[in-house]
Amino acid sequence: MMLNKWIKFGMAFSIGAGATVTAPVVSAQENNRLEEITVTARKIEENLQDVGLSVSALSQTEIDRTFARDARDLAFMSPNLILDDTSQGPGGNAAIFIRGVGVADVEKNFDPAVGVTIDGMFIGANSGAIFRSIDLASVEVLRGPQGTLYGRNTIGGTINVERSKPTGETGGKFRVGYGDYDTIYADGIVNFGLSENLAVKLSAAKHDQREGYFTNTNDGDDNGRVDYQSFGVNLLFTASDTLEFEYTFQDEDTDQDTPPLLNVGQGDTLFCTAFNFCSPNVHTPTSGDRFAVNTLGFLPITASPTLDAIAVSSPDDLTPVRLLSTFDAQSHIFEARWDINESTKLNYVFGSYETEETIVSNWTAEPLMLFGTDRPAEYEQQSHELRLTYDAGGALNFVVGAYLWDSEYDIRLRSWITFVVPGAVLDIPQTTHQETDSVALFFEGDYELSDAWSLTLGGRWTEDKKLSRQTGNTLGLGEAKWDEFTPRVGLRYAMSDDAMLYATYSKGYRSGGFNGRVDSVETAEIPYDPEFVENYEVGFKSEWPEHGLRLNGAVFYMDYQNKQEEIGLPSSGATGQRITVFNAASATMKGAELELQARLSQNLVMRANIGYLDTGYDEFTFTGPSGLEDFSGFEFRRAPDFTGSVDATYEWQVGGGDAWVRGAYHFIGSHFVEQSNRAELENGGSNILDLSVNYATSNGVTVSLYGRNLTDEDSYAHGLNVSGLWAYAIPRPPRTWGLEVVYDFGGN
Repeated sequence: MMLNKWIKFGMAFSIGAGATVTAPVVSAQENNRLEEITVTARKIEENLQDVGLSVSALSQTEIDRTFARDARDLAFMSPNLILDDTSQGPGGNAAIFIRGVGVADVEKNFDPAVGVTIDGMFIGANSGAIFRSIDLASVEVLRGPQGTLYGRNTIGGTINVERSKPTGETGGKFRVGYGDYDTIYADGIVNFGLSENLAVKLSAAKHDQREGYFTNTNDGDDNGRVDYQSFGVNLLFTASDTLEFEYTFQDEDTDQDTPPLLNVGQGDTLFCTAFNFCSPNVHTPTSGDRFAVNTLGFLPITASPTLDAIAVSSPDDLTPVRLLSTFDAQSHIFEARWDINESTKLNYVFGSYETEETIVSNWTAEPLMLFGTDRPAEYEQQSHELRLTYDAGGALNFVVGAYLWDSEYDIRLRSWITFVVPGAVLDIPQTTHQETDSVALFFEGDYELSDAWSLTLGGRWTEDKKLSRQTGNTLGLGEAKWDEFTPRVGLRYAMSDDAMLYATYSKGYRSGGFNGRVDSVETAEIPYDPEFVENYEVGFKSEWPEHGLRLNGAVFYMDYQNKQEEIGLPSSGATGQRITVFNAASATMKGAELELQARLSQNLVMRANIGYLDTGYDEFTFTGPSGLEDFSGFEFRRAPDFTGSVDATYEWQVGGGDAWVRGAYHFIGSHFVEQSNRAELENGGSNILDLSVNYATSNGVTVSLYGRNLTDEDSYAHGLNVSGLWAYAIPRPPRTWGLEVVYDFGGN
C-alpha cells in the first residue's frame, strides 16, 4: 500500500514538472541562470539554497504577477499547504494548515498552530492572518515546527511576510482594476524623502466587491459583499551608517455582509428530522446550489444597530434584515537596527496589533433562525523582541534573544435559540475575557565542523500564563501556567558549491488554554493542556546554474502528542451544544516534498512543487455525553494525500514593451474540512486553473487581463458539524476575472 503511494508520488511529480508548463517569474537574464533568492527564515539574510530547512519563497515580482488580493491567492507557492478563509467572522478568519497541522476556528481563545509574521510582528489570532497588501516584498513558508526562533504557536510552520521599505527616492506605484461581481479596486504607494536621513512611504487601498458571490433564494438578491480600505505610513530614519529606525502604521477597515453559510445537514441531524432542513445528498446544500443561500437574517424588532440589552420572548419578535458585519484593525511596528561592529548586530522589534469586530449571524442558514448570535469582540496584543546576531565570517555564527508577549480578548456573545422551547426565543448572554502573558529566551547557532560539514543547535524556553473569566449565563474563573523547552538540531553536508544535504530534528509546542464557548463551570475553569510535535526531516538542495535549474526536496516524519481537538458535542445547557477542546489524540504524519524552478529558455520560466502527506491518528479518544468516544480511525482534516502546483510565464518583447502570459495550475487532493469526517464536509480533488495576459510599456504602464479558478471549482473552504444539530459549510470563491492597470513611476 505504502509502496503504491510512493510510486504514485514519483509519477505525479514527473508529470507535473516535466510535462506541464510553469514558472516562478524570474527577471530576464543574459543567460539561463535563475535569480538568487534571499530569505530571512532564520532571522538572518541567507541564500535559500543554504538553509537547512524546508522553505518556499516568492519574490516581489512573483507576488505581483499572481494578482494576489490576499494570502489565499499565494497558497500555490508551497507543497502541503492549505490556506482558506473559514468565513465564520468578518475580515477574514484564516485556516492555515501545513503538513496537516493547523487550526480552523474563529474564536481567539484558540492559539494558531501556524504562525504568520508580518515585518517581524507575530499575529496571535486567526483573524487578520489573511494578510493583504500592495507592497509585499517577499513571502516565505517555513514547513515543520519553528519552536526556536519563532516560538510556541508555530508547531505546523510559519509564514514570514516582509513589506517593501521606504526608498527615500521620489516615486510610486498605483493600481486600479475592475472585476466581475461588480468589483472595483484602487491602491497605491508613494515614496519620497523628507531629508537625507528620513525616508517616507505612504500606502492606501480600496477594494469594493459590490455584488456577492451568492444568490439568495428568498428574494433573489446577492449576498457576500465586501468593502475593504486601508491606509499606511512607513518611516525609515537612518541615524548613521550603523543605526536605523523604522516605524510602520497601518489602519484597515472592512464593512461586509455577514459571510453567507450553506446548510448541509443530513438525515441524522436534529434540524433535518424536526424542521425538515435536509440536504438532498452529501454533495448539495439545502439551497440546491453551493452559490445559492437560503439564509434570512433576523434581529429583534426593538433592537438598535448595536443590539443593546432587550427582551425577546417569541420568534414573532424577530424581523428579517440584511445582516452586516465589520472588522477594524490597527497595527504599529517599530524596529531599531544597530550594527555594533562588522560581525555583531542588535535588533529590537516592538509590535502592537488591535482589532474590533461586530457580527450578527443566522447560523442555521435557513429562513427560520433556529440558532443566531451577536458577537462583538475586541482583541489586542503587544510584543517585544530583542535579538543579537553574530557572524564574523568564521566557523561560528548565532542568533540569541528574548521575547515578551501579552494579549487580551473580549467577546460579548449573545445567542438566540428558538429550537429548545417551542414558540419562544431563548436570549442567552455570555461574556468571555481572556489574557495571555508569555516570555521566552531563544538561541540558534551554526558551527562549521569542516569545509563540508556544519552543525546547527538551537533552543527556546517559553513560559505562558493564561487567565479566563466567564460571566453571563455561565460563571467561571480559571488561571494556569505552562513552560516548555523546544530544541532544534541540524546537520548540513555541502557536496559541492551547488548541492547540499541536510538532516534536522525540531520540536514545536502550542500552549494550553481555556475554552471560550462554555456551558458549565467545568468547561469554563478547567484548562486543556499544551500539545507537542516532534519533526524528523532529511532533505537536499541542488542547483545547476548553467542550466537554469533548481531542485529541492525533503522527506519528514512528525510525532504529534497531546493533540488538541476542538469537538462539538450536545449539551444540556441553554444552547443545546458546546465546542470543547480535549487533549484527545496522538498521531503521526509522514511525507515528502519536491520543489522545482527552471528557466527553460530566455523567455520561459517555470515553478513546480508537489507534496505527499500520510497522516493517521494513533489514538483519538475523549469523553462525550454518552461515554468514551473513539475517533482513532478518522482521517485528519485539511490533510490531502497530494497537493501540487505548476505555474509558468512566457515573456517576450513587442512594440517597444514587454508582454507575458502566465498560467498556473493547482491541485488539492480529496480531504475533509472538519474532524468528524462527515461525508457532507468532504472535498473531492480540486483542479484550479489561473491565467493572465499582460503588457508593460516602456513608460511604466502595465495592462493585464486575468482569470482565477477558471475551472470553477466549488470545493468547501470550511464546514462544521454542530453537535448533531445541523451542519454548515462555505465554498471557496468561484470563477472570477479582472482587468487591471498599474502605473509604476520609479523610486520603489
